[in-house]
Amino acid sequence: MKQSNLSSMGRQTGASVLVMLIMLLFFGGLLTLGIKLGPVYLDDTTISKAVESIDKTEGLSEMGAAQIRTLINKRLLVNNVRSMKPEDIAIEKNGEMVMIKVEYEVRNNLFRNVDTIVHFKHEYEMTGQ
Repeated sequence: MKQSNLSSMGRQTGASVLVMLIMLLFFGGLLTLGIKLGPVYLDDTTISKAVESIDKTEGLSEMGAAQIRTLINKRLLVNNVRSMKPEDIAIEKNGEMVMIKVEYEVRNNLFRNVDTIVHFKHEYEMTGQ
C-alpha cells in the first residue's frame, strides 16, 4: 500500500535554528563590509571627479605643481574628503601636458583585530583649456 504525499508534507519543518544562525552571520558580515567599505569607494569617486574637474581650468599648463595641488585640495576640502594626504598626489609637467598621479590607501578597522586595506591608484593626463 502506498503512502499519501500529504503525510510526508506534514513532516517537513523548514530551516533549522543552525541554518538561520549561519544565514544571519553571513548576511550580517556582508552588511558590515558594505557599511565599512561603501564610504571609502564613494570618497574615491569624489576624488576622481575632483581631479578630473581640474582639466577644465584655464591656464593649467602654466600653473606650478603647488598651485595644482592647492586646487585639488580645495575641491576635496569642499567635498569633505579627508582620507587622502597632500603627498599622495604626484604632479609631473611635460610641456603642455600635466600628469597627475593619485595613489593612496585607506585602512579601516572591521572588528577587533581584523582590518581592511583598500589601495587606489589613478593617473590623469591633462592639458587644460
